[in-house]
Amino acid sequence: MSKSKTTFLKNLKEFAQTLTEYVTINSGEWSIKGFIDVDKQVYTISSDSKIISKILEIQLFPKFKEFAKKYGYKIVLAEKQNWYPDLSFVSVRNPKIKFAVDIKTTYRLEDYNGFCNGFTLGSHGEYFRKRTSTKNIQFPYSDYTAHLCLGILYTRALSTDIDETKILKLSDLDKITSVIKDLVFFAEEKWKISSDKGGSGNTANIGSIHYIEDIINGNGVFKKLGEKIFDEYWINQGVLKVPDPKKKGSFKKLTKLTEFLEFKGMDSSKINAPRPKRKNKK
Repeated sequence: MSKSKTTFLKNLKEFAQTLTEYVTINSGEWSIKGFIDVDKQVYTISSDSKIISKILEIQLFPKFKEFAKKYGYKIVLAEKQNWYPDLSFVSVRNPKIKFAVDIKTTYRLEDYNGFCNGFTLGSHGEYFRKRTSTKNIQFPYSDYTAHLCLGILYTRALSTDIDETKILKLSDLDKITSVIKDLVFFAEEKWKISSDKGGSGNTANIGSIHYIEDIINGNGVFKKLGEKIFDEYWINQGVLKVPDPKKKGSFKKLTKLTEFLEFKGMDSSKINAPRPKRKNKK
């Protein structure tokens, strides 16, 4: 690991530990209560994860600016909404040093002890496969010194505590239940929290592991295999044809890390197996 990468990641991890206090009140609830109009009416926030993520990003931006200035970086924002990454940190002293930082949020699964809904960690489409491509990415993938995730875990308020139809006055702020609480921030290299499964539907997104303790500790599926195998696997996932064990003499698209390692003649015991499937709380 390069010195610049080691230093930046260390600083980002320490920075992440300061953010919970910045965005929450003493009760642990999110300090954002709603939207306000010119008549000083407050509209409660939807629990939609995309809305929560965007507001958190806006709320945190002043802190990111402070972080960048402190350590000698400038921030380049993604030019378009669907571009990767959310933030590019470019060294003022040496612009060739760039760090991709994606802000990712997810919620704890209340019915499953220790698990969360998981993160989508960016596309493994064209810009990931063709490392010099500029499609849907701020700078070519290969230009970045490292690809990092600033992750946010939170607990959602009970639906019975939220009334999105209610309009309140500023004097009623203490009566509004925040839509999220108990926020935890962490920073980690993307590959260290990755699974070998897609992150969402039919889109080409990399999925994360789901056990919270493993996420916080960077204990993903590729931990023992390394970033090179992470890259190779996700470049080939859904593209490479491998033997189909169910149909002799037939081939199918690569979907599992075990298939990829077998194809390469590697020992699958090096896979850092994720926690067992979610178990209901007793």
